[in-house]
Amino acid sequence: MVRVEELPLNQIRRPLFRQNDPQKVAALMASIREIGQQEPIEVLEVDGQYYGFSGCHRFEACTRLGQETILCRVRRAPKSVLQKHLV
Repeated sequence: MVRVEELPLNQIRRPLFRQNDPQKVAALMASIREIGQQEPIEVLEVDGQYYGFSGCHRFEACTRLGQETILCRVRRAPKSVLQKHLV
């Protein structure tokens, strides 16, 4: 089951490094400032911990804007699914 909710940015772990396009981040920052975040990022919830693997530009834009939360599409998963994302 998937749910959409606001989560604190500081509770989302980003275990994989992704290179961000600075122009895309700047454009998203302008859009989020003007109309808010429109598309949630994808987050896995494993044993009460949140892991983000997509939405790196949106995550960075919200972080740079000083937002405390980010809109997430949260899916519960076992550790075995998390391990597949880390390989």
